[in-house]
Amino acid sequence: MAMGSCSSSFTYDVFLSFRGEDTRHGVTGHLYKALHDRGIYTFIDDEELQRGEEITPALVKAIEESRIAITVLSINYASSSFCLDELDYILGCFNKKYMLVLPDFFKVDSSDVIHQKGSYGEALAKHEERFNHNMEKLKNWKKALHQVANLSGFHLKHGYPTLPISYLNFCLINFHCDS
Repeated sequence: MAMGSCSSSFTYDVFLSFRGEDTRHGVTGHLYKALHDRGIYTFIDDEELQRGEEITPALVKAIEESRIAITVLSINYASSSFCLDELDYILGCFNKKYMLVLPDFFKVDSSDVIHQKGSYGEALAKHEERFNHNMEKLKNWKKALHQVANLSGFHLKHGYPTLPISYLNFCLINFHCDS
């Protein structure tokens, strides 16, 4: 799928990427409310997706039209091929300087994500069995997880966002696309 172009006007300030069953009604919900209450226009996919569905054109559009992506990396994030496709697309935008990416590690150690250990290693092993006909996809997912875990991020410990809203406001004011 072709990337859109970077423009000076965005539809969303923030795109939230998360594993619904882990965080929708907890930390991601709190984070969305905190952002919304401060006037930060945030995209949250509020529809439950069926297992195995691919990233939709509407979500691709929302990613492309967001200035910042916050990825809430939870214990089951990597078990979702949908989340991994979304993350891969987000990092494609980041690599082309379309957006800023802020990872949040929710009850997950960033080293487990980088080295694909623990629940991340288990999930990728299952994906390898399922997608053995498409090893390129698996390679892209591993690369995306490694890259996002190496970005400067935040740790969410007890279900409440530790992401400083003042830092996010600073990012929104100072982040721009390189033309």
